[in-house]
Amino acid sequence: MSTSAALAAKVKLRTPLNRQQILGFWAAWAGWTLDGMDSVIYALVLAPALKELLPASGMGNSPAEIGMAGSVLFALFLVGWGMSFIWGPIADRFGRTRALAATIMMFAVFTGAAALAQNVWQLGLFRFLAGVGIGGEWAMAGTYVAEAWPEDRRKMGAGYLQTGYYTGFFLAAALNFTVGAHYGWRAMFLCGMAPVLISIVTLLRVKEPEKWKGHHAGKGAHPLARIFAYPYRRRTIVNAALVTVAIIGLWAGAVYEPTAIIQLAKKEGMDQAAAVQMASIGTAILSIGTILGCLAAPLLAERFGRKTTLAIYFGGMMVMIALVFGWAFYLPHGLNTFLALLFFLGVAGGNFTMFSLWLPEQYDTTVRASAFAFCTSFGRFVGAAVNFGIGAMVAGMGTLGTPIALTALAFLLGLLAIPFAVETRGEVLPD
Repeated sequence: MSTSAALAAKVKLRTPLNRQQILGFWAAWAGWTLDGMDSVIYALVLAPALKELLPASGMGNSPAEIGMAGSVLFALFLVGWGMSFIWGPIADRFGRTRALAATIMMFAVFTGAAALAQNVWQLGLFRFLAGVGIGGEWAMAGTYVAEAWPEDRRKMGAGYLQTGYYTGFFLAAALNFTVGAHYGWRAMFLCGMAPVLISIVTLLRVKEPEKWKGHHAGKGAHPLARIFAYPYRRRTIVNAALVTVAIIGLWAGAVYEPTAIIQLAKKEGMDQAAAVQMASIGTAILSIGTILGCLAAPLLAERFGRKTTLAIYFGGMMVMIALVFGWAFYLPHGLNTFLALLFFLGVAGGNFTMFSLWLPEQYDTTVRASAFAFCTSFGRFVGAAVNFGIGAMVAGMGTLGTPIALTALAFLLGLLAIPFAVETRGEVLPD
């Protein structure tokens, strides 16, 4: 046998994807991309939207009041996200693609409705309802790709899928740089209605995974009850704790990053328009770093294991949040340093890919979507409470850097919890 033939014999060819698997992936990826875009639209338009709506609601619009109101509204959004546990049993009972289409439709419609808000209460309601849809999309998309893709490709599929969310960050930044800068915050929310088309395509063209067809939930205990029974109880509690840590840390940074850049840009002498565009550039830098972190996660997870890889990412998040918001934000001329460190914060933010890859491996098909949805929901409720605390600290301290930097401590708790998780490297997706 020739050297080239021997080498070829050692290489295991990947299972080719069929048309349905490709179509389903792109539908899930596009929904997740526009989901990410929707989430960041709020962060990017936070200051101008509240500056207009707070006076219309009988409130002041000073920087401290905008910061406090922004935290409260984001907390409401996270509560909406937390309601995503309702989608899991729906997907386990009625199908992955139907639930996926419904989540996309919901967050698209209510994101567009936010453009019509006349006061801060209406904006809060629309963001809460959009959050209910957005919160379910990750669990539905992650479950679909895990079950639809071949075993030898699903792990990288999780990485590819997660890049969509942060591609959405990039799209939101590009829209803010163009549409937002010229037409204002209402036009940005209107752009968030685009996912309606993705929802229609998903419902009409994408078929259910064969794995779900053969094992979908029917009679018996409710899926949410089963994930707290043997053998899933411990892993459900640990997984929910780990996702909670990720949400507290990354979302605190991602939400306040544009506002922080605007403040730093103004200290450098930029006007409002230039500062807003600089915030868009910063969000794009964060997005590029996170996309690379997402693509690296499956490779690291296969080489070092799920637990070690998540520990690497959590350690990176702990260090970078402290540096970005606790150090660079307070430098006399810290804008360029802040922007450079955002890239590395983004790379560490790829830790969310681990949950898209790891959670489906720990549960069987009859409860997989319910487990995924619950674990991600719980963290959002806690994240909402933490955001109230962050908002109070921002208002009380008159600065946003130190309160955000303190969220790095959450990752220390996450590192302590990782040893209690289940290692699944080398195992196939359970039936």
